[in-house]
Amino acid sequence: MSEIPNHPVYSKNVLEMLMVANDYCTFMAKAETYSKQQLFDYLLKVAPLLYVKGSLLPNITVQNQDALEKFLPEEEWETLFNVLRKVFDKDDEFWFIDNSDPNDNAPIKGSLSESFADIYQDMKDFLLLYQKNSLDAKENAVAEITRLFETHWGYALVNAHKTLHYLNFSGEQEGQSVNTDFLF
Repeated sequence: MSEIPNHPVYSKNVLEMLMVANDYCTFMAKAETYSKQQLFDYLLKVAPLLYVKGSLLPNITVQNQDALEKFLPEEEWETLFNVLRKVFDKDDEFWFIDNSDPNDNAPIKGSLSESFADIYQDMKDFLLLYQKNSLDAKENAVAEITRLFETHWGYALVNAHKTLHYLNFSGEQEGQSVNTDFLF
């Protein structure tokens, strides 16, 4: 058995992020087969994992920025968005405060469907780029998912998770168990 190269793209934190991202994408690709409560249960559990794994990713110096690619077609994003919107139904929209401007505390309308479809897009692009057989692709995959965590999907995840927590524990959801096969 050959040793894993001593490069940050092969670090334990990157490999664990790949596992959680793959789990998330696999589950979300079948979102239409789950009830609202099953979807809530899964997302309530996977969201903190995604956040922790995203926060532990190493800073990667990309040698060849031309190797950065995006893979997810807009139609796939839109299909997932529409499936989630149908499942979340009246619970899809929520309000949050964007803390990036301390002088502006006006509420902004968010969407669980949009948040989780955007996260899916970032995770899927990460997975597909990382699977390419080149170090340049892997460096770009890790650097890009880290950048997007800091600027995009980390925020979306936190806002959506807070809303899911409220909806799940406010007594409005029916109790059903989730298929935990996806959670390692």
